[in-house]
This record gives sequence, C-alpha cells and structure tokens, in this order.
Amino acid sequence: MIFPISDDDRHLSKPALVTWAFLILNVVIYFYQNANPDFTNGWSVIPKEITTGVDLVGSEYLTTPSGHQVEISQSKGPSPIFLTILSAMFMHGSIMHLGGNLLYLWIFGDNVEHRFGHVKFAAFYLLSGLVATLIQVMMGPDSIIPNLGASGAIAGVLGAYLVLFPRNKVNAIFFFRVISIPALLVLGMWIVMQFVSGWGSLTKVGQSGGVAYWAHIGGFVAGLGMGYLARVFMKEEPENILLKNYQRDPKAKRYW
Repeated sequence: MIFPISDDDRHLSKPALVTWAFLILNVVIYFYQNANPDFTNGWSVIPKEITTGVDLVGSEYLTTPSGHQVEISQSKGPSPIFLTILSAMFMHGSIMHLGGNLLYLWIFGDNVEHRFGHVKFAAFYLLSGLVATLIQVMMGPDSIIPNLGASGAIAGVLGAYLVLFPRNKVNAIFFFRVISIPALLVLGMWIVMQFVSGWGSLTKVGQSGGVAYWAHIGGFVAGLGMGYLARVFMKEEPENILLKNYQRDPKAKRYW
C-alpha cells in the first residue's frame, strides 16, 4: 500500500489561498454536521431527489442484496433540492473520510491552484465536483442512499495534477519507509483502483452504499480534460513561487 504524504513543493512558503479556504470550510462544515444530524440527512445528495426534483422527507426503506430492509432517514433539504450537489461537496461521513480527502487536497491542490490562478481554480474545483456527482447519479438514478464528500472534486484535482505535473515526485510511505516516486505512478495506480472497484460495484444487485467510485472516476476524467485544456490555452505559467521552484530544479519542469 502506497500512502502519499507530500510532493515536490513541500518547501514552498506561500500557501494557496483557495486550497486553504476549502480545507478550512470542509472542517467547519464537518463539525457543524456533528452538531446537527438533520443537516447531513437533508443536505446530502440523494440521486432520486436529483432525478425527480422532489425533496424526500421521512423514512425510506432500502432492500439489501441479502433481503434485509434498512431504514434511511431523510430530512428536509434546500430549495431547490439541486443545491445539495454543492453542499454535499463539503460534507463528510466520518473523521477518516474527512482526513483522507483533506490530505490529498493539501498535497496536490496548491500545485494546481498556482497553475490555474485563484479564481479559475475555485471554478475548476466546483465543476469537477459537479461532474463527479452527476456521473454517480447517472449510475444509480433511483438510489435513495445519501452521497456526500469532497472526493469527486479532489479527484478532479488529481486528474489535472497528472496532466500538468506528471514529472513531479511524490513522497509516500511504502512498507514503513518513505520513498519518492513519480506522480504519474501514484495517481495512475489510484485511478486504476477506482475503475476496478467501480466496475465491481456494477455487479451488485440493487442499490449499494459505501464509496462512490463512479464519482471519483467522473471527477478524475473531468480534471484530466480541464488540465489538458490548461496546457493548450494557458501556455504561460503565472508568476508565482512554484514557477521559481521549477527554475531552480529543471528536472521538475512540465512537459510543454
């Protein structure tokens, strides 16, 4: 198991403002969720709510592949209900869910933000999350299982990073040792795992919970596409501390 902990910009002294803002917002909303359970139930994405436009309130029942019925409580959500697509991007189901997502955003988000610029990065992040959610909804349009988390938007960040910084080195823990390996290998392995897991989820009967693998795949593909467009239409690197780091280390130069 490879566990990334940092990348080539670990010595940068200037933080990426939007990335840090998203990190803080995710933490604040997580603690708000813990204090207000109805907020989690009402403001998560329910695929059936998105496809029908109807806010589900009360108890819904899900039949598992083993034949058991599971009660899922639904609370009143925003109006229009489609706003849950935005709110769910900043919500998490557990501290481990939150920590894993924020680790990846912290490692890879600042690079992509420096390349895009603050405003464009914010739009890119939200668009990646939107695409991720819509793909997940398409894979189970009648599902009543809540979907929440920044995973889809962060998957978009990983996709863009792969296109924009394929030669960057990522520091990772591998069998209790810290190793330095190309971003292409780390992120390539990650998306292959998502495809395998996502394909496996299609073989399950009925609705399934757990990790929204197809949201990860959708966000990652969206990030790849927008990262490629950045390479084509944003050829000049904005003046920033990351560019100076490239100039000091020619081996870290991007492909274009």
